[in-house]
Amino acid sequence: MDIATLVGIGATFVIVFVVQALEGGHAGSIILFPAMLLVFGGSIGAAMAGGVLKDTIGLIGSLKKAFLPKVAPPNKLVDDVVKLAERARREGLLALEDAIKTVDHAFLKRGLQLAIDGTDPDELHDILHAEIAAKKKADKAGVKIIENMGGYAPTIGIIGTVMGLVHVLENLDKPETLGHSIAAAFVATLWGVMSSNVMWLPIAARLGRLSGIEVDEMELVIEGVLAIQAGSNPRLVGQKLRSLLPPDALKSAEAASGKKAA
Repeated sequence: MDIATLVGIGATFVIVFVVQALEGGHAGSIILFPAMLLVFGGSIGAAMAGGVLKDTIGLIGSLKKAFLPKVAPPNKLVDDVVKLAERARREGLLALEDAIKTVDHAFLKRGLQLAIDGTDPDELHDILHAEIAAKKKADKAGVKIIENMGGYAPTIGIIGTVMGLVHVLENLDKPETLGHSIAAAFVATLWGVMSSNVMWLPIAARLGRLSGIEVDEMELVIEGVLAIQAGSNPRLVGQKLRSLLPPDALKSAEAASGKKAA
């Protein structure tokens, strides 16, 4: 589990409140329920209005994925594909019928099943790439609604500030409350800007990054399944797939491969 987003957002909020305390303020002065309700509720509502209901329903799932994703090392996927290639080379492609029951990677499992069923290599390539294209569209929709929330939040915060200042002007005959009321009015703008730049936009960027990682894994799986189907040498399959890894993952894979050889 990669908790970078959880740690990053949490650390930023801690810094904000620490700075608030160092400047002589206190947390209660910026934690105002009406302002937070307007900003967070209004941002979600405005983003909902700009999309379709399905996108809003999927918002919780997108947030869960951003905060608690399961990011497996890519070299492990390569090792799994190579083991399957070794078995297919030794016992035949149909021998993988039982092996795929233990495969955890859903996309790899579907690709192997298509290969075992005798799907033409070109059709197999097209089917799996069509699934990648569909995933990209779904991920883009999930990122878009959160990006929209990040775009609307500052403006909704300003709306909250204007509402607060209207309330201040209504009470000019009470000068003893003006300072507190004006300060409270600007809290909505604070939460609008802060939620946008500390939460929504970073989360959207995170989801885009995770989508890219998953798509790269799926591309790697396609190359591996096609190589297994063609009966390629497992050692060459491993070399080909490792060449598709990022430089840091490639070094780790090569180091692990060297230890196994030793």
